[in-house]
Amino acid sequence: MYRSTTTTRHDWAVLVEAVARRRDRDSFLRIYDYFWPRVRRYLQGLGGDHGLAEELAQEALLRVWQRAGQYDPARSSLSTWLFRIARNLYIDRTRKEPSWSHTQEYIEEIGQLDGPLGVTESAGTEALTEEANMRRAIEQLPAVQARLIRMSYFEAKSHQDIATELDMPLGTVKSHLRRAFLKLQNDLR
Repeated sequence: MYRSTTTTRHDWAVLVEAVARRRDRDSFLRIYDYFWPRVRRYLQGLGGDHGLAEELAQEALLRVWQRAGQYDPARSSLSTWLFRIARNLYIDRTRKEPSWSHTQEYIEEIGQLDGPLGVTESAGTEALTEEANMRRAIEQLPAVQARLIRMSYFEAKSHQDIATELDMPLGTVKSHLRRAFLKLQNDLR
């Protein structure tokens, strides 16, 4: 396995260029050996189980092989480009899960109703139960995630507006919301 603490951004760019131009397997293996365990740990940190993290890390690095010609070292480092690919694969995979769309639709539905947490006075017992379950689930979230869910869905603020208001990076807002969704999915099943 290739390990180096002295590989620079330029060195990675040269390796990717070799993959793009000559389909250089040695260059690709150096990239793969260095980044695969890091990408896998990153994906596990997003909430993916070990098997899913391995599968998506493999797929992310396969994309590097297939799309090496699209990499622009002037726009980002190889690690930034690769981790963005991995994150997008993870999000795409999670959005395909039935429970993801159910949870997202449910939160949006509650946000469209009137009254506290979306419950009208004429709401039936079932709606009140659902509202209570949602309130409990949101209260069980870490404070930052709960606040972001409320701001995003009940105050209808965009991710950018939230980032600006809370002085947080946009990517951090999106990551916290993503983790909150995953937790709500599990809690509301």
